[in-house]
Amino acid sequence: MRVLVVEDERVLADAIATGLRREAMAVDVAYDGAEALEKTSYIDYDVVVLDRDLPKVHGDEVARRLVADRTATRIIMLTAAGDVDDRVEGLDLGADDYLSKPFAFLELIARVRALGRRSAPALPPVLERSGVRLDPGKRLVTRDGAEVALTKKEFAVLEELLRAEGAVVSQEDLLDKAWDEHIDPFTNVVRVTMMTLRKKLGEPQVIETVPGVGYKL
Repeated sequence: MRVLVVEDERVLADAIATGLRREAMAVDVAYDGAEALEKTSYIDYDVVVLDRDLPKVHGDEVARRLVADRTATRIIMLTAAGDVDDRVEGLDLGADDYLSKPFAFLELIARVRALGRRSAPALPPVLERSGVRLDPGKRLVTRDGAEVALTKKEFAVLEELLRAEGAVVSQEDLLDKAWDEHIDPFTNVVRVTMMTLRKKLGEPQVIETVPGVGYKL
């Protein structure tokens, strides 16, 4: 899942991003509304965690423009104002969810995951194919019933392959969904991650390389 955190309090923004990355999400950060609009203009995010009171471009205007662009991006608004009128106003702007500060981080994770599922075609909460079973909520992977311990990136890559339901996933798509904007597009990190993932999943191999195209499971 690709997430953009938009928050002008840098310590909070970086803490949210770090926590979401621990959940195997690819996370970028913007510290003001103008930067958020720039990033969303060339990156398709699954979810935007959007603070409402932003400098340069207010969070309300960021939400309006995202909604006007008719993207599949889902928006969860964060704000220190938590009364009913504020929540209703935020939702009327086009936000999909609303969370008042201070919030429990586990709740934010759950809401981001729920919105991420809504941004993509409906799939079962537990993904399974060729004896490989992945539970995003529990961060659990098994192969023919035996638990497989994966790193965050291996988990994220496997999740994207399972969500493709047998279709080929390109290296570019994997970089876009499992890493953030700072990754070198010419890196061999996908190939290396795929090698370790195949080794951990064991025999017979279930991940196929489609030369010049990508990978499929």
